[in-house]
Amino acid sequence: MGAAFEERRNIALDGGIKVGIVDTGIRPHADLSGAILPGYDFISDTFVSNDGNGRDSDPSDPGDWINAGECGGGEPTQFESSSWHGTHVAGTIAARTNNATGVAGIAFNAKVVPARVLGKCGGYTSDIADAIVWVSGGTVSGVPANANPAKVINISLGGGGACDTTTQNAINSARSRGTSVIVAAGNENQNASNSSPANCSGVVTVASVNRSGGRSYFSNFGATVEVAAPGGDMRTSASNGILSTLNTGTTAPGSDTYAFYQGTSMATPHVVGVVALMLSAKPTLTPDQVTQILQSTARPFPATCSQCGSGIVNASAAVDAALGGGPTDPPGTVAEVEPNNSRTAGQLLSASNTTVNGTMSSSSDTDYYRLTLPAGHTLAATLTPNASSDYDLYIYNSNGALIASSARSTGLVDSASVTNTGTAGLTRYVRVVYYSGGTGATSGKYTLNVTF
Repeated sequence: MGAAFEERRNIALDGGIKVGIVDTGIRPHADLSGAILPGYDFISDTFVSNDGNGRDSDPSDPGDWINAGECGGGEPTQFESSSWHGTHVAGTIAARTNNATGVAGIAFNAKVVPARVLGKCGGYTSDIADAIVWVSGGTVSGVPANANPAKVINISLGGGGACDTTTQNAINSARSRGTSVIVAAGNENQNASNSSPANCSGVVTVASVNRSGGRSYFSNFGATVEVAAPGGDMRTSASNGILSTLNTGTTAPGSDTYAFYQGTSMATPHVVGVVALMLSAKPTLTPDQVTQILQSTARPFPATCSQCGSGIVNASAAVDAALGGGPTDPPGTVAEVEPNNSRTAGQLLSASNTTVNGTMSSSSDTDYYRLTLPAGHTLAATLTPNASSDYDLYIYNSNGALIASSARSTGLVDSASVTNTGTAGLTRYVRVVYYSGGTGATSGKYTLNVTF
């Protein structure tokens, strides 16, 4: 479950996409040689910064070690060594490949723009928000313009409470410039709705899965989670964590090394790396299109991961979708048309990216949708019920045989996908079935997104 990733396409993906990392800053590392662009240190408080000054143009991580009781209130209870957290995140995204050393990042030719916001005892919301704006190409008073605006930002940090206005405004600002914001769900084994920025609007919130593909014991979960990715589980062995670039220093910087970490902080850069590959394939993707592709192409969980989003991020399928143009076409919205209660009466979906506004009119209702799946394409269906209902999702072949399904519980999103590996188009049917909950025009609403 290390940061290695093998890309088999015959075209150049990786593309040098610029990735913002809002974190503890960065340490030079041989496996990140040539990957680091000029960044900025946004930490205003000199105690937190631990580098003798406030904001400046040097995002180098001097170490964030903490002595017992140094953060107030008796915290921490014992000495904690420097984490070099931002360097670990950077390696998962952008560690070099074909250099006979270390690991390979997901987007191994990506360029990292580090924005330092975390130091001793954490960081300030105001610094984090300014970093989000700046790294995406926005203007921050007193800070020189960023010559390398990022198209995707990694935010592997968080705290408790609702999404505050300052953070939400910064996210909105980044999205307005076409930058996707990917955030960690948090490591408290609780609903991510209680963690910020995981509960902010417009972000892709990432849960963590273990080596078996089930939810990591620490990972947050809930309706605010979009997708999951490898984040490790080191309870039985360190090698079940995520291996990436690090530094040997326990306080001040030492030499290059590698280490296994676990957390949604480690899952998030896996998704960011995939987004960088997607943007290499299709630079015009909007943040909403990026989110839609990540969710519609995610693979089903092979083990239990309740409320972990649409599935485990699937790099190959996501890049294929970006390249293929299907899910990146402007999405169309249609209304369900009755009668569509049988395969023979299935409602035709002709556009390659369609969202249906449907209704379960009664507890015996079932809705069929029909499409032609082109050769080499993947059909991805995502069913979003209303919060009080449980509707299930099924996909059938032209003979009516069930070939994929998803049956999650009340209020949870169902996703299923199938691929046409043949040489000709095939008829496929997507079916929505009532299981429990509301019915009728008010309480029976759902949306079904179908891409192919």
